[in-house]
Amino acid sequence: MTKISGLPLPGIGGVGPGVLASLIIAAAATFLADHYGGPVMLFALLLGMAMNFLSEVDRCKPGISFASRTVLRLGVALLGFRITLGQIADLGWQPVALVVAVVALTILASTWAARAMGFKTEFGILSGGATAICGASAAMALSASLPAHPLKERATGFTIIGVSTLSTIAMILYPAIAKLFGFDDHHAGLLIGATIHDVAQVVGAGYAISPEAGDTATVVKLMRVAMLLPVIVAVGLWARSRGDRGEGKRPPLLPWFVTAFVALVVANTILPMPGFVRDAGNEASRWCLVAAIAALGIKTHFSEIVDIGWKPVVLMVLETVFIAVLALAALWCGWL
Repeated sequence: MTKISGLPLPGIGGVGPGVLASLIIAAAATFLADHYGGPVMLFALLLGMAMNFLSEVDRCKPGISFASRTVLRLGVALLGFRITLGQIADLGWQPVALVVAVVALTILASTWAARAMGFKTEFGILSGGATAICGASAAMALSASLPAHPLKERATGFTIIGVSTLSTIAMILYPAIAKLFGFDDHHAGLLIGATIHDVAQVVGAGYAISPEAGDTATVVKLMRVAMLLPVIVAVGLWARSRGDRGEGKRPPLLPWFVTAFVALVVANTILPMPGFVRDAGNEASRWCLVAAIAALGIKTHFSEIVDIGWKPVVLMVLETVFIAVLALAALWCGWL
């Protein structure tokens, strides 16, 4: 049992203070997002960075590490409450093919561009996966799956800032782009669901057009979230092929949180899941991810983000433009 100013806190190995600090920052970020608008993940990261001094407090260190790793993985696993196989089947094969192609091509192009710009392959996978799948949540999930590296947390923090900012800009611009191209509500929903990074911004942009566009955008976006599984498996295979490097330890092919994610998707599909259970799972996932990002922010120095330079910004903008052009081309050519 851990104590802060005489208050007992439950903890495993003294993780209570750090986890509590991460949850308080997550609550503050949620308040700001609910009352003033903006992406909660970005608020959590920036508030965490403002509390960076906590990373030097011995009592908080274990809990901050626990939140940035174990709580993160739990939040990714609970994303399975959002998806059913029926949601994917209802859209037909063409949107599924679009999502698979967009995600695969974006990650491959990002990896190539990252290497061409002098970055490591891992950063291309991280930023490309965040752009292609589900923004900050995907960045955290992929970060958990990539091999250990001294610069991994700094790259993850920068990616979260980038995808959150670009996703907010896209939420404002893409409904106007859909109107410019003359798309109906269904096709506008396809465009928004296939291109905007974060789930919250997809919902905001889709329902700003119409209920039909919002419903279509949400389901397409959840299909992109479902792509976490094959992408993480592919990253796991790649990481295992490099298992003789770094620490010399071969990463697991299918981490426990991915297995739990798949199990929840299957359960959500075949079992009569009460609505309140699904809502509770979604809320728990959100809190876990926001707290994990807050913990990551605590461990990140602002100067480390600034020192990255302008090249990663260019890379992430190019990734965002690339995925938008792919989706627009598919819609404009009548492939959907």
